Amino acid sequence: MTTNGSLITLEGITKVFFTDEVETHALSGIHLEIRKGEYVSIAGPSGCGKSTLLSILGLLDTPTEGLYRLNNHDVSKLGHADRARIRNREVGFIFQSFNLIGDLTVFENVELPLTYRRLPAGERKQRANEALEKVGMSHRVNHYPSQLSGGQQQRVAVARALAGKPSILLADEPTGNLDSKNGEAVMDLLRDLHREGATICMVTHDPRFARHADRQVHLFDGRVVEEMVEEAAAVKP
Repeated sequence: MTTNGSLITLEGITKVFFTDEVETHALSGIHLEIRKGEYVSIAGPSGCGKSTLLSILGLLDTPTEGLYRLNNHDVSKLGHADRARIRNREVGFIFQSFNLIGDLTVFENVELPLTYRRLPAGERKQRANEALEKVGMSHRVNHYPSQLSGGQQQRVAVARALAGKPSILLADEPTGNLDSKNGEAVMDLLRDLHREGATICMVTHDPRFARHADRQVHLFDGRVVEEMVEEAAAVKP
């Protein structure tokens, strides 16, 4: 299934949760490929397995069965430490709830993940400032999250993800806590990042936002039931 330009390949991914002798099959035989520079949305009803799939893609969890290759490396069964190391370098997360640290400034929130890589202070500063400039938040570097609107907080969260220069951006309902105006602004930002070459995989329940992607993958009961290519994605205004 792996082809030239493939960043992520999933083959037969299954995830089973065991609780009180009950088996819950969250994912059943998922096959998916995401190519470098692609923008993919994962959609489906609540409980269909979207978040579980994103957790596996982001190396926050491991599959019960199946193969996951990231940048041509099998990461299916890695231990916690190895997953954390690769996740910090390869994956940028954008969460619905922003997940900013309240007692850190905007700059410090963006810089923090870079400290785990033990990057020199000068490089951390440059990366953080470049990322904040890209999302239009460089004028807020000394503000705290409580001093920002929801839309501004999500832009800072995007900058934090970008600063690590990840192979892929994983966005989990990035507009879920925003009003329609700020939601559209964040989607426009993701579209611009994609046009600049970013690879994006976004989970969303909103069909309006799913259509921003090049390709829509629809899940139902833990299985891929439909894939749609958005013909107009490359020419959207």
